[in-house]
Amino acid sequence: MIETVGDHVLANYARAPVTFVAGQGCELIDVSGKRYLDFVAGIAVCALGHAHPAISSAIIEQAQTLVHCSNLYGHEPASILAQKLAQLSGFNRVFFCNSGTEANEAAIKLARKRAFCAGEQRRTILSCTGSFHGRTLGALAATANPHYHEGFEPLPAGFASTPFNDIAALHSNINHTTAAFVVEPIQGESGVHPASRAFLEAARQLCDEHGALLVFDEVQSGVGRTGKFFAFQHFGVRSDVVTLAKALANGLPIGAMLVDEPLAAVFQPGDHGSTFGGSPVPCAAALAHLRVRDELHLDDHVQAMGARLCAALQELHKAFPAIISEPRGLGLMLGVSVKAPHDATKLVSDAREKGLLINSAGGNSLRFTPPLVIDSASITRLHRVLGAIFEETATV
Repeated sequence: MIETVGDHVLANYARAPVTFVAGQGCELIDVSGKRYLDFVAGIAVCALGHAHPAISSAIIEQAQTLVHCSNLYGHEPASILAQKLAQLSGFNRVFFCNSGTEANEAAIKLARKRAFCAGEQRRTILSCTGSFHGRTLGALAATANPHYHEGFEPLPAGFASTPFNDIAALHSNINHTTAAFVVEPIQGESGVHPASRAFLEAARQLCDEHGALLVFDEVQSGVGRTGKFFAFQHFGVRSDVVTLAKALANGLPIGAMLVDEPLAAVFQPGDHGSTFGGSPVPCAAALAHLRVRDELHLDDHVQAMGARLCAALQELHKAFPAIISEPRGLGLMLGVSVKAPHDATKLVSDAREKGLLINSAGGNSLRFTPPLVIDSASITRLHRVLGAIFEETATV
C-alpha cells in the first residue's frame, strides 16, 4: 500500500528510502520497526519531540469542540495564542497563517502597503545572499540564492540582495528605495550561519535612518531553538516585524507575523488573509507547546544541551579535521561544513543506515536541529555514530 501511494505523490522531494509510521520522543520508527534517533525534528519543527502527550491531548480536545469557523469570526484559541505571543515578544499584534512562507509573504505585502499609504516610492525588498524565505514567488524572490530560482523566472520585480554580514555593503544597499530589509538572525538553509551583532545593529540603524522596515525571519530560529524564544534576543536588536512558523505548533501547520501598532493598522479588512490561518486546532497545539515550554524551563535546557552538542561536534572536528569544520550556530541549531572531497549527502545516508537522522543544508554542510527535549545520552549516541562513520570515511 505504501509503495502504491508513493507512486502517486509528486516527486518534488528527494525522499530518503524510508517510511515512518510512528514517533516517540526523540525517535522515529519505520515500517519494519527500526528506531532512529532524530536530529532533524521535521526540520526544526518537533520541538517537544514526537507524540508528546500534551500536544496530542490538546489536538484531540480541540478537535472534539471546534475545528474550523473561518476568520470571518473570532475563536478562543487564536485570541489566547495571540495574547501569549504578544507577552513573549513585546509586539502587540499578530497575523496568523499556515507556514513560514506565508508569514514572510505577509511581511512583504505589509512593507509595500506601508509605502503606498505614505505616498512613498520605496518598493524594494532587500534580503541577504544565502537567505531562504520560502517557495512562493514573492518569498522566493526574497530568497537570494540562484539555486532556488532556476526554472521559475521571471520572478516578481522589486527585490534586491546584499552580502550577509557585510556592513559596508549594507550601507550602500539600504537607501530611499528600500521598503524593508528581511534578514534571518541565523541563516538555516545556507548551512547554519549566524548574523553578527554588529551587522544587525547596523541594519537597525540604517533602516531607521532611511525609513525602511527591519524584518527578522525567525521561521527556523524562533520558538526557543537557540535557547531564547527569539534568536534576536541574543543580539539585543529589535526589528519592526518578526515572522515565525515551524516549531510553533510542534508539527501542525501554523505561521505568524508579529508587529506593533501603528504598523499593524496598515492592513485593513480585505488587504490580506488566509482561509486556514490560525485555525483552532493548530492554535490549541501551539498553546500546549508554549505551556510545556514553561513547565520544562526549556530555554535553560536548550542552552545546556546546545553547549553539549557543540562540544561533541567540536571533538569530532578535532578528531577528523579533514572531514568537517568547527561547529557554528546557537543553542540546538548547529551546523558544520563538510570538506571536499567528502559529501554531506553521503554522510547523511550513512548515518541513516546506522539509525541516526541528520540532514544536509547549504550545499555541503550538515545541520543539526534535534527536538529541544533532547538529552545528553542522545548526544553521546550521535557522537559515537558520527565518529564511527568518520573513521570509516577517513580510511576509504
